Amino acid sequence: MTSLYAPDVFIKDKVEALAQQLGLELPHQEQWDFIQSSETLDLQAAPGSGKTSLIGLKLALLCQGWTSPTRGICVLSHTNTAKDEITNRLTATPAGRRLLQYPHFIGTIQAFTNTFLALPALWSRGIEVQTVDDQAYADEALRLFERHPQFRKLNTALGHRTNGPSLVAEARYVCDAGELIATGPGGTPPFKASSDSGQQFAALKEMLTERGVFRYHDMFALAEHHLFHHPQLAPAVAHRFPFVLLDEMQDTSDLQQRLLDKVFGSPGTVVQRVGDVNQRIFADGPDAAQPSSFPLPHAAQLPVSRRFGSKVAALASDLTVHRRQHIDGAGHDGTVALLLFDDDTVAEVVPAFERMAAITVPRQLLLDNPPRVLGARLIQGSAKAFPQSLSCYVPGFTATPVQVTGSFITVTRTAQALRQSGDNHAAVTLLWKAIRDVARLASSGAPPPLRRLDRDPATAGGRARLLLHDLLTSPLDSHAEWAVFTARLLRLLPDLTQSPLKGVARLADPLAHIPYVAQPAPDTPADADQGVVASVAGSIQSAKGETHAATLILECLERSGKKYDVHEVLGLLSRQQDASKALVTIQRAAQLVFVGATRPTHLLAFAAHRTRAEPHIEAMTARGWSVSLC
Repeated sequence: MTSLYAPDVFIKDKVEALAQQLGLELPHQEQWDFIQSSETLDLQAAPGSGKTSLIGLKLALLCQGWTSPTRGICVLSHTNTAKDEITNRLTATPAGRRLLQYPHFIGTIQAFTNTFLALPALWSRGIEVQTVDDQAYADEALRLFERHPQFRKLNTALGHRTNGPSLVAEARYVCDAGELIATGPGGTPPFKASSDSGQQFAALKEMLTERGVFRYHDMFALAEHHLFHHPQLAPAVAHRFPFVLLDEMQDTSDLQQRLLDKVFGSPGTVVQRVGDVNQRIFADGPDAAQPSSFPLPHAAQLPVSRRFGSKVAALASDLTVHRRQHIDGAGHDGTVALLLFDDDTVAEVVPAFERMAAITVPRQLLLDNPPRVLGARLIQGSAKAFPQSLSCYVPGFTATPVQVTGSFITVTRTAQALRQSGDNHAAVTLLWKAIRDVARLASSGAPPPLRRLDRDPATAGGRARLLLHDLLTSPLDSHAEWAVFTARLLRLLPDLTQSPLKGVARLADPLAHIPYVAQPAPDTPADADQGVVASVAGSIQSAKGETHAATLILECLERSGKKYDVHEVLGLLSRQQDASKALVTIQRAAQLVFVGATRPTHLLAFAAHRTRAEPHIEAMTARGWSVSLC
């Protein structure tokens, strides 16, 4: 490994010089231990410990001294958002920007699996991938299932099952002993393989495969199948990437972990995994942990958070469910508050929090980062209990579905913004995917992959390339000009899909013109002179990875309909009970509260019903919390 980069790449002077250039401080020995390590390791990093900054610094240092022109660094994450955050940090230095080029790879685990294993496996079978998307797969599978005469017996058999449509829409491949098997969403075949229905179920899956339509899960099964039958691939990929860094490792599924172990499990590959297992979204059921499950028992730690102070750190430490960790708070010594409400003051909770934020948080910080109101549950269910969800506290709140009307012009504007930022490839890829989504709504065929489009202007491929160019470079404000673009697209689709349009009426909403409206700044109430800034509501799950100035966690009904999450967490804290030994339902509540409670820098508040919270008020006051009635 040492021959691949300069031996002095992690010396103190170089680390300090680059850290200063990036505006980073390294006051803790644990930070230096991670930066200078060249061995396989796991790093359990507390919320706000600056792990992403450390990852960016370490990768930039490695790139400064990397010497191999054909072997590279592989950086994997779970989401494009996390990947983009790392990429943005790398672009701050010339050395970091080199990581974005061959021979290195930075992307999601899904993109890595597709690029190096699943897509080559499909190309070797002569299959051109049309789409890898769960919703697109579901639409195509149900359409084929309902219309194709080959699946009449399967249609009859599934018609007697309440989950029949989901078995078709969510069918997936699993690799079992080197065989690809079509299963339902639970991972088991819904019929015996020898039965007529079982054979038609498998045939439907194979027909979609031949058409190049896949679920995300399918690509991992295809990759695993390819590795099984070509065992030389794993050492070849590992040789290409002798240094692997995995971010947000706690979110890795068993399927992903198994695949990564097969590819990078050799002793010759350095694998450094970073994450916070206590921010893993709780999974039901007893999981049989794999031997390589993150974090390994001897994992290194980053226990110091610079996001929040000692009060939030003490709270967070007591809610570490998956792995006990003492978190030290080195940030602003903020406020932790408990807001008590009665049955008739539920609507007063959020305004009270906003007023508290105005008093305890600098106004400019609130304007730059409005207060956040979080709940584990957004919309109330059928239970009679009240309040039970975020919508009970925030009048008029709805979980808005994805906008369908004007969706194509919205995507086109996003693609234009990508192009203007310099990412032409991402812009064209996004726009072409949107065109293929439009085609699937009104045609039995699908446009070819972007790379197969002909460049001759006289061909359908050439006309498609011209349309892409015009959509990316033209103003989209005029209704008349947009109508010209959509008319060109409708004339083009039959030639691209080699099939007539049958459902043009379905395209009226997706292709509608929506005038561009700049997003207004958050409104401030009438008492703006007091510094009150309106809050933004959302789920705890959606706030994962964010940093807030002020956060309110609302007491919500646990999904069993029998317990309230904040109440249960207050009980854990007042009894000083080990969260990892609590009931599973209480662990789930503690897990979500941990994620939400570790977001704010200045103010953390909880809302709880007064009668439920009263037994715990004394203990919370002893912790230094402020308690007030709404």
